[in-house]
Amino acid sequence: MTDKTKLSADEWDELNFPRPEENDFDRVVDRALNRRGFLSGVLAFGSGAAVMGTGLLSTRAALAQTTSRFPFTPIAAQTDHAVHVPEGYKVQVLASWGDALFADAEGYDIAEGGPVAKSDRIFGENTDGMETFSYMGHQLIAVNHEYTNNDINLPASQEGVPASADDVLKLQNLQGVTVMEVAQGMDGWSVVVDSPFNRRIHHNTPMQLVGPAAGHPLLQTEADASGRQALGTLNNCGSGKTPWGTYLTCEENFNGYFGATGEMPSDAVIAAGYERYGIGAEGWGYDYHKHDARFDVSAHPNEPHRHGWVVEIDPTDPESTPVKHTGLGRIKHENAEVTLARDGRVVVYMGDDERGEFLYKFVSNGVYTPGGSTEGLLDDGQLYVAKFNDDMTGEWVALTPEATGMSAEEILIFSRQAGSAVGATTMDRPEWISVNPYAIEGYCCLTNNTRRGTRTNAGGDETPVGGPNPREANQYGQIVRWFPNDDDHAAQGFAWDLYVMAGNPEVHSDAYGGSDNVTAGNMFNSPDGMAFDQTGLLWIQTDGDDSNEGDFAGQGNNQMLAGDPVSGEIARFLTGPNGSEVTGLCWSEDRRTMFVGIQHPGGSWPMETGLPRSSLIAVSRDDGAMVG
Repeated sequence: MTDKTKLSADEWDELNFPRPEENDFDRVVDRALNRRGFLSGVLAFGSGAAVMGTGLLSTRAALAQTTSRFPFTPIAAQTDHAVHVPEGYKVQVLASWGDALFADAEGYDIAEGGPVAKSDRIFGENTDGMETFSYMGHQLIAVNHEYTNNDINLPASQEGVPASADDVLKLQNLQGVTVMEVAQGMDGWSVVVDSPFNRRIHHNTPMQLVGPAAGHPLLQTEADASGRQALGTLNNCGSGKTPWGTYLTCEENFNGYFGATGEMPSDAVIAAGYERYGIGAEGWGYDYHKHDARFDVSAHPNEPHRHGWVVEIDPTDPESTPVKHTGLGRIKHENAEVTLARDGRVVVYMGDDERGEFLYKFVSNGVYTPGGSTEGLLDDGQLYVAKFNDDMTGEWVALTPEATGMSAEEILIFSRQAGSAVGATTMDRPEWISVNPYAIEGYCCLTNNTRRGTRTNAGGDETPVGGPNPREANQYGQIVRWFPNDDDHAAQGFAWDLYVMAGNPEVHSDAYGGSDNVTAGNMFNSPDGMAFDQTGLLWIQTDGDDSNEGDFAGQGNNQMLAGDPVSGEIARFLTGPNGSEVTGLCWSEDRRTMFVGIQHPGGSWPMETGLPRSSLIAVSRDDGAMVG
């Protein structure tokens, strides 16, 4: 019997929603581009883009002649259960799962992670996206808690299976978002326990649904006939930050929390949505539906439609109600990268993290004015989906009723089906997106896609090899970059290239060896998290295979690398403990500390004994200089 609590999102999806095989070998061969031919096209475009301050260099020799902008000596790959950084840098654990945010919380319990009582007053599990905020002399951090490892949160005798409503409540409390105040003293950084800003937002926190789809019948439930008052934010993955100082947390694999104790819904629209978003009768092993009726789709079929949104939180007001913005679409959101168009309109880039899904953009109708009203800026606008062409151009296709054959509300509730309706490009798991602060260009981590060129996505769309997805059965991933027409993020057209194709040049001599800026000294797989610093360096975090064997030999543990967008140079800065994902990145107000997330570590890190604990670490220089 398969242990569902041990499966990744992709593995669970494969088990429960197998896609039809498409072994059309001739089609794959015709469209596939060999490594030399593909990279020459990318680099030819990059050379032209270099006039605008961007573009890859075309050879490793050219990279070697470039004066490095990295303020550190790159480190080697590691395979142990520790965090490693370059010489001259130091690491401190700031907060770990179970640490008390309030003095009345019991905190970490080595036996089973702590009791259900006060489990909503401690630092949650499995940190992911995070952002820092400075407010009236206070340093605040908002950080996501994506999911729980049930086997270390519940009594060992239960083998990770919730046995009661209290078990489910505990798991619900340990996920969501932490907002906390931190301060730096003689002994480094620490959480300000009992700060009035400290707050836990979890799976039962009251939320508002706003925007064009709010109130639609598909969002209405027995408990909320208005369709405007939801409970909880689920599977909080990546993050974002608005120009007006609020936090955006993104709901990703929300589907795994739902199941059915009776018959699955028979309504054709709902059933089609369930299939596309991966909602099944058994769930992912959280078993919420067996102990909390809200998650039982046989009783409450519309509840899943109230999740999968971008949620806005005011970190400075612990009494404020989080807001789910339906205008940004309902997908398995990775992060929400916010920038401004040339005329001041708000632009939000978003990736849908599943194999063969799409890249989205929202452009507001209203203009952001510092100090002015922000109402409607994340809902009143147009949602687009990306279409990439093999000639290195692309377009953002507006998701309108005329283009999709769907109502305006259905487009937002079922954004995946809308993207399929207009022929959007199926991508290799689009995850974190980051916008260069010094150039009009965007970057997206395409983490991997072992189905590329062999199977359809969940909606039956083909996943041909080509364009920004140049490798069949892609297990290494790549980072795509686009340059909006007219240097305007609101433009519908763009040019594109690949900043890097991850790979293993020690194992492969073809496309799977990676692009020219990947070497034996910096190789990696599965780029996931990503953020620019104020110097214009691009920081890349990975969440991939850390077996250090076979196709991944020599790549070591998951890591964080720095990339130079101009030269294409990439260097390894940090490695995480074996078994962990390195995810989430932000900086202190003075830029002298870098906060990094370490999710689901192996061994007993960060303690010498005990349970492994997801943690937020602080990285700084020994000489006190800025780190980005």
